[in-house]
Amino acid sequence: MTPDDLVLTPRGVRFAGRVFPCSIGKGGLSNTKREGDGATPTGTHHIVGMLYRPDRITKPAEWAIPIGPRDLWSDDDQDSRYNTLVSAPYSFSHEKLRRADPLYDLVLITDWNWPNSVPGHGSAIFIHQWRRPGYPTEGCIAFRRDHLRWIAEKVSLGTRLIIPQA
Repeated sequence: MTPDDLVLTPRGVRFAGRVFPCSIGKGGLSNTKREGDGATPTGTHHIVGMLYRPDRITKPAEWAIPIGPRDLWSDDDQDSRYNTLVSAPYSFSHEKLRRADPLYDLVLITDWNWPNSVPGHGSAIFIHQWRRPGYPTEGCIAFRRDHLRWIAEKVSLGTRLIIPQA
């Protein structure tokens, strides 16, 4: 592990010499992640993208991509584009990335079950803003808004996210 890694610890995520409180999935940590289990998958993942709402925040990094009104993320394991960015209208089950709440104003995309996704092994494992301290996610890692922004300004494509075995 290096200081440039995001490392989940019992106190939060350690990154760049700081520890940030975070929320994880309501299903806890899982060594055998499945779609819909609410768990955060263990292992070493990488940051492979960054999305942001340009109508709500400024661009956090040069490589960040704006979230548009038609942007969705497929979470349907019957879909050939499962666990990828897709556009509306879309007939398969999906998550809207442009949400009314601020949870996805800034999203770091991980390579969990990507780019060669296995149907049913989990989708949309992101790093995003939390609802409130201690409120669990559906499997993502979530931070306070200002902490997320600080992290996003300092991570790079390929930064490792290390989640120890459950």
